[in-house]
Amino acid sequence: MIAATGLSPLIRCSVITTDPRLISAFVELTITLDDVVSLLHVPITGALHKFEPLITSDAIGLLTKLLKVNHEEATAETRQVGRPHVWLGWLRDVYESQCRARRWVVAAHTYLHHLVGCTLFANKSSTHVHVVHLEAFRDLAQAGGFAWGVAALVHMYEHLNDASQASTRKVGCYITLLQVRIITDNLN
Repeated sequence: MIAATGLSPLIRCSVITTDPRLISAFVELTITLDDVVSLLHVPITGALHKFEPLITSDAIGLLTKLLKVNHEEATAETRQVGRPHVWLGWLRDVYESQCRARRWVVAAHTYLHHLVGCTLFANKSSTHVHVVHLEAFRDLAQAGGFAWGVAALVHMYEHLNDASQASTRKVGCYITLLQVRIITDNLN
């Protein structure tokens, strides 16, 4: 199969060929929904949340409504990042503030937004998260019915497509899922 691609000479040049399991991990790596559920333990059935693109003014509205920050603070934060994103450090500060104020629902919104921004919907920056994902936590009870594993897998494959470009230097997805998948394959 590999020979038919014309890429088999690369195996001898760029990969140590003494461990066929390692080679197969890179050559035949496919992450499936079964992998997602068994490695991440997130649901793969349920509703699919449609993340609509946000403009910065909509992101500011979402931040003020769900994170209970004032309009000026939300504006300053999105302006600092330069798009409808917020810094992960800022989210941690908001979370701590909401916990001190004993606003547990708002703290949960903040924590979950930070969590998915660092894991399922990680981006190349590793420093900020898109506000669009906060929308999924508007109703915390409903958020439990989403197929998070499906969304994570779609996000990962979209970013892996970008990563296949020669000019790409960083991968913008939950790289831990790939690493665990490769390690698990090599242990079996």
